[in-house]
Amino acid sequence: MTQTPPEAADPPARDRQFVQSLERGLSVIRALSAPEPQTLSEVARATGLTRAASRRFLLTLQQLGYVHLSGTRFALTPQVLELGYAYLSSLTLPEVAQPHLERLVEEIHESSSVSVLDGTDVVYVARVPTRRIMRVAISVGTRFPAYATSMGRVLLAGLSEADLAETIAQSDLQPLTPETLADERSLRTELDKVRSQGWALVDQELEAGLRSIAAPIHDRDGNTVAAINVSAQAARTDVADVHATLLPPLLATARAVERDLAAARHSTG
Repeated sequence: MTQTPPEAADPPARDRQFVQSLERGLSVIRALSAPEPQTLSEVARATGLTRAASRRFLLTLQQLGYVHLSGTRFALTPQVLELGYAYLSSLTLPEVAQPHLERLVEEIHESSSVSVLDGTDVVYVARVPTRRIMRVAISVGTRFPAYATSMGRVLLAGLSEADLAETIAQSDLQPLTPETLADERSLRTELDKVRSQGWALVDQELEAGLRSIAAPIHDRDGNTVAAINVSAQAARTDVADVHATLLPPLLATARAVERDLAAARHSTG
């Protein structure tokens, strides 16, 4: 009697409550967790779905904000973090950055955070506070408009011209304080400066009394993948102090995170 090969055996019966469309949608998200953005054909091949089905799931996820389309390639957005803190905890970046933030805060006695860009906002993915210096409590997952934050400007400065133009067009540029740069011309001039000097200082533009300085975190290819900042009360720390005492250790910490991030991804790649 000829035995049925294992690969030809019938799949195990599933519970009647099983939602196959959810399974397929999650398989698309898993396919997009690859290091590089994926084409429609690559997603279909990775999931075993047809191109038509893959396209429907991708476009649905895009409309929901979980997927970004650039040209012909799809990639996950940081909004996926909202699906659960467990996802955030599994990311390499927060795990790598956290001990560096702790050492930095211990050295300078000011709060420090790491964020990524999600559309027109920055999203906090790691943070070590020293004291509450804003009216709004900041934690992992907190979002602020990128144009008015030091980390946001570092991240915006790292975009391609096409992506930057699209992001600015979608941003609601409002004067959050009397100091906020809230027009495109002034913002672009400042972003040119940030791109040239390699860091961004925001002086009481997000909230009165708050100064923040940020530096980019690059991947091995030199792309800006995240930003790290230090925030201080304007009443205690003037701009000269920010430059002299906060910027050097911030830049050193950013480079240390980059080295460890590259090593971690190499070891798991």
